[in-house]
Amino acid sequence: MANTLPKSIVAKTFLATIAVCAVLAGCSPKAPDSAEHAATAPEQAQASAGPAATKPQEVGACVDTAVTLVGPRLEGVPDSGSAIEYANGMAQVDYSVVPAIANSQVGDAVRVCLVSVPENCPPGDDRGRVYSATNARTGGTWTAPDSQHMCGGA
Repeated sequence: MANTLPKSIVAKTFLATIAVCAVLAGCSPKAPDSAEHAATAPEQAQASAGPAATKPQEVGACVDTAVTLVGPRLEGVPDSGSAIEYANGMAQVDYSVVPAIANSQVGDAVRVCLVSVPENCPPGDDRGRVYSATNARTGGTWTAPDSQHMCGGA
């Protein structure tokens, strides 16, 4: 049993590291799969997404965008939580499976509002912003951060 515990910890650490890299790469405007995700969303959703590079900058500010990707937090691990990406480059992730995110579909129009911004972050580390979102098709709402870790974290 002593050999199982370290392997389990190593595996979880490895998966968490891969997930962080995937989330960060997915949020980058130059991510190689950005064009692929955009191509999967219907043109109509792209047109209704509003300004393509707009993200709320102040608490209480909102933007309209469209869903480009919905899935589990860890690729291939259904119960690992929820992840969602938007046409404007934003993303949200949660360690819990969020039904309103799971019920969203590529192309759904979504209104995303900035709820909070962490304080005392290292320069250039924008992680940990919390957003609320409402899906126009389903009426579902959720609140989740833009990263698995707060600024200054792993």
